[in-house]
Amino acid sequence: MAAPKLLCVPLLSLLALLLAYWFRHVERDVLHDRLDTVLTSLLRAEQKVGLDVKRPPRIAIGFGGCLDIIVDGVALMQEASIEPSYNPVHHNFIETETQLAESFAYFFPPGAASERYVSNDTLFVKLVDASKKLSEMRSALGGNAPVMANRLAAEGCDVLLGGRMSTEEMSVLSERITIAGEPITDADIHLIMEYPTGAKWGNHVSRRANRYIVHSDSHNPMIDSLEDFKSQLEGFEPDLVVIGGLQMMDSFPFKSGQREDRLQALQEMLSSLDQNIGCHFEMASFVEQDLMKDLLQYVIPYSDSLGMNEQELPNLLSLIKGGNITVLSDPYPRVASILDQMRELYELLRSKEPQGGQRQLTRLHVHTLAFQAMMVTKGSMWKNTMSATAKASLTANRHVCGSARIDTRKAKLIMDDSFSISREVGSQRIPFKESRPVSCWEEETYEICLAPVLVCTEVFQTAGGGDNISAAGLVLQI
Repeated sequence: MAAPKLLCVPLLSLLALLLAYWFRHVERDVLHDRLDTVLTSLLRAEQKVGLDVKRPPRIAIGFGGCLDIIVDGVALMQEASIEPSYNPVHHNFIETETQLAESFAYFFPPGAASERYVSNDTLFVKLVDASKKLSEMRSALGGNAPVMANRLAAEGCDVLLGGRMSTEEMSVLSERITIAGEPITDADIHLIMEYPTGAKWGNHVSRRANRYIVHSDSHNPMIDSLEDFKSQLEGFEPDLVVIGGLQMMDSFPFKSGQREDRLQALQEMLSSLDQNIGCHFEMASFVEQDLMKDLLQYVIPYSDSLGMNEQELPNLLSLIKGGNITVLSDPYPRVASILDQMRELYELLRSKEPQGGQRQLTRLHVHTLAFQAMMVTKGSMWKNTMSATAKASLTANRHVCGSARIDTRKAKLIMDDSFSISREVGSQRIPFKESRPVSCWEEETYEICLAPVLVCTEVFQTAGGGDNISAAGLVLQI
C-alpha cells in the first residue's frame, strides 16, 4: 500500500517544476510586454516633433578628433602582461605600468568612466601594439566633437566641425559636416578599454558596464583648430555652438601659461557670440583641479546649456561649493539625489549677473545609466523638452546596443516604479507609467523632464554614449 505514496513524490516534483517554468514564462512575457509599451510610448514622444526640412538646424561644434581603438579592457591588460593591482589609487595622469594598474583598479570595480593622459610614450605604444593583437579589436571615429557632429548630422542638422583630422577620420564623417581645421598626417589615438557588467580582473568585479580611456594626444590639448573654427563661424550662421573635448587639456604638460592662453582665446570667441545663438558645453571626466577652475572662469559662464553624467555633476558641484573635486560618485544614483544636485548647480551658476558676453544657465541635461533628466528655464530659447528627453533616452539604447532599431529582448529597466522629486521629507512621489514614461513638471523658474532608459543588456560599446545622447537631446530643442 506504500507504493502509490512513493509514486506521488516524483509526480509532485514534476508538477512543481512545470508550475515554476510556467510562472517564469508568464513573468517573462509580462516583462516583455511592459518594455514594449515603454518603447512604443517613448517613440511616440520622440516623434511628436520634427525638424524643419527647408531650413535644418545649423550647429557649430568644436574641438578635436581622434581615432578610437576599442578593446576589451581586461583582455588588453592581460595581453600587455599588466597584473591586477589591489592598491587602487587615483592618478591624475599615467606614467608607469604600476600607476595604470592602480588607476584601472580604482575605476573598474564601481564601473566609473574615466579618461587619463599617458605621459610615457613607450608605455602608450606598448598598449597600442598589444591592442592590435586582440582578435576583437576595432577602430572608430573618436573625440567628443566629431562623435557629436556625426550624430547631429544623422539627425538632420548641418554641422561646422572644428578639428584637425587625418584622411582616415574625415572619410567616416557625414557629408553634412564641414571641417574647420587643417588636416594632419597622423591621428591622435585613444585606447577605449571597455568592460561589461560583472567583468572580472583578478579579484575585482565591475558593478556596471563602462570604459577606461587612455591617450597620449599632441593636437587635441592645444585646441589648434580654434582660429579656423572662429574664422568660419560667422559665415556659417549657426543656431547653436557646442564646445567639447576640453578634457584633453587635463594633466597635459603645457608650457607655463600656455593652457591659459588657449582658454582665453576660446573665451574671447564665446563672449563675441550673438546672444541669440545658444551655447552648449559638454562636460567630461576632468580630474585636474586647476583646469576645472579655469573652466569655471573661461567657459562655463559663457554657456547657457551644460551636459554631463552622474559622475561629472557632483564633481562640478563639489568644486563650486568647496573648491575641490570628487572623482568617484555613486554609479547608480537615485533620481531624487540627481534632481537635488541639478537644482543646486542651477541656482549656484545663476546666482551672479552675467557680464561682458557671459550668459545665465538656462538648460541642464544629466544622463545616467538608468534615466535622462533635463532642466530648462521657463521662457528660454530651449523648446520641446519632453520630446528631447525621450529622444535622449532612446539614443542611449541605440548607441550602446549599436542598432538604430531597439530590441526590447536586449533591454531592461533599472529605474524604480516610482521616484521622489527630492530627498527632502514629504517630497512629491511620481509613479512610473509605461504608457507615459516621460514625466514633466514645473518648479519655480524652470521645467524638469525625466525619462527612463531602456538599458542595453548586450553592449556593443559604451564609449561615445554621452556625446550621442547629448547631441540627440539638443537637436529637438533649438
